[in-house]
Amino acid sequence: MIDFTFPIEELEYFLLIMTRVTSFVFIAPFFSMQNTPRRVKIGLGFFISILLYYMTEPHVYIVFESVWDMATVILKEAAAGLIIGLGANLCTSIVLFAGRVIDMEMGFAMANQMDPTTRESATLTGVYYQNMVMLLMMITGMYQYFISALAETFILIPVGMVQFNFDSLLSSFVQFLGDYMIIGMRICLPVFCTIMLLNAILGILAKVAPQMNMFAVGIQLKVLTGLTILFITVGLLPDAASLIFTQMKKMIVAFVEGMM
Repeated sequence: MIDFTFPIEELEYFLLIMTRVTSFVFIAPFFSMQNTPRRVKIGLGFFISILLYYMTEPHVYIVFESVWDMATVILKEAAAGLIIGLGANLCTSIVLFAGRVIDMEMGFAMANQMDPTTRESATLTGVYYQNMVMLLMMITGMYQYFISALAETFILIPVGMVQFNFDSLLSSFVQFLGDYMIIGMRICLPVFCTIMLLNAILGILAKVAPQMNMFAVGIQLKVLTGLTILFITVGLLPDAASLIFTQMKKMIVAFVEGMM
């Protein structure tokens, strides 16, 4: 019979690691897809926690004076994992914003479908862009960066030592909002500018040839022009994904610095 014993402090230390890791897995992009069973997510968090448990030696145990102290530390670890994952997840919404602008210009604003990764209603082009970004994330190994960044947080922010600097976190979030608009508009700019030019041409034609039904003609031309530009610019998606991945890294670093 195998006699396996361990101090209660080791169990507490491991559970705190698992709290931060599991919170990250449930919100980080690629890992948090809704079509992935929750048991798989919990199992992945448990497996990563075991690896990090042996990588973070020597272990610094935390002495809890009361149950409330332990609950506070657990909540801080969960919040730390959620904030780090949120920093990366916010960046994936950039392509949804770009897709929404494109579909508004093309006339597809009302044509929504369920995003299988989030199980929420999203525009057609937004879902297309998001699926392409997820595919490029798998190809480029960006998910490996998420795991390594999560592991680095246990060096920069030891277990139980999470300190929230709300001013720094708020400043990082406000700066992200500016980058959110800039990157989103850069992604949708080819379609946006082309259809804006098409609208100007249709406006001139409406004055020159008022007998033409510009409403019926314009809808068809917008859809055809938008799909053509999307087909032409599909080769630029890796560059757009690179901008988003760079923004993800900046957000993760900024949020980690806000908890040190």
